[in-house]
Amino acid sequence: MIGVWAIAILSFFSCGEKGSSTDGLVQISGKIENRPEGLVILSQFTDSRPKVLDTLEIDGSGQFSYELTVDTPTFYELNLYGQRSVRLALYKEDVSVTYDFSDPSSLAIEGSQDTKEMLKIEKLMESYQVDVNKLNEAYYEAMSKNDAEAIKVIQTQAMKLENEQAEKVKEMITSMGDSFASLAAVGLLNPKNDFPFIDELVAKLNENYPGTISILQMKQQLDEMRILSVGQPAPEIELPNPDGTLVKLSDLRGKYVLIDFWAAWCKPCRQENPNVVRLYNEYKDKGFEVFGVSLDRTKEDWVKAIADDQLTWTQVSDLKYFNSAAAELYQIQAIPATYMIDPDGKIIAKDLRGPSLEQKLSELFD
Repeated sequence: MIGVWAIAILSFFSCGEKGSSTDGLVQISGKIENRPEGLVILSQFTDSRPKVLDTLEIDGSGQFSYELTVDTPTFYELNLYGQRSVRLALYKEDVSVTYDFSDPSSLAIEGSQDTKEMLKIEKLMESYQVDVNKLNEAYYEAMSKNDAEAIKVIQTQAMKLENEQAEKVKEMITSMGDSFASLAAVGLLNPKNDFPFIDELVAKLNENYPGTISILQMKQQLDEMRILSVGQPAPEIELPNPDGTLVKLSDLRGKYVLIDFWAAWCKPCRQENPNVVRLYNEYKDKGFEVFGVSLDRTKEDWVKAIADDQLTWTQVSDLKYFNSAAAELYQIQAIPATYMIDPDGKIIAKDLRGPSLEQKLSELFD
């Protein structure tokens, strides 16, 4: 029900600080107590995947020291005997890591402020995961009892929790100033909801750290998403309705329109349809419309589903499944998927379903 994004964050301090490197060499040192059998492995993140660099030598007292060249801001990971991972954010600062396997809360970082910030966000995410797990347990219990009212309440709580967590992450990123390390926290945000924030952050990082591969990769991804970001004009859709008449999305200009990508074969879509029907009937006289775009393969299945689910709003389809011209234009990779556009035809929200759709319509009309 609830997804958790990858955990990583860091912060960049000036290279004139004590313990900083001026020749590109960074030292990783520390001490591990009450250690089990096994190895300590250092990996570097390349294209979001860890690449093993070396195995660190640990002396009889549990101490270690390792030196490597760090030319650009880089993320690393220390795998401690396959039982604990420590993420490192290194650039011009040495780092010291201490950990006692008899005390899971004993992890301590000295030196690299980048890595200290990473540890803070990991603790934030650990707390979030506890709340997520509780909601998941309640959700599956409600599902097993087929308790629709409880499911609705839990979905609302999940949406609230996700929004609150996003705000906490953005506050932490803002506190980092011009740090390149804030890029690592972007993975904790949903670009569909927080595109302007992420876009501004990456543009600033690109100016401060030109040529950094990870920043350039993120910038390219954002450029591809920009056309469908909140605030942008919704791309035109012109497809035939069940009668074969071409219908344009722009024909509904002047109203708030939910572009609803769905299909007869899509079970979650069909489960959501009664909710959309209810809200459509409640708000259609206030200026709300739905523009259904089906990703069905056959007209028979499409038309039957429209009748069975009593969908009385505009429906279009070219019956080309995910190869639909509209699906490609809106970068649809899974359904149900929705875009809400305002009377001027600009995108104001995405992926509204269930309680989130009801809340948005209430904000607009009530």
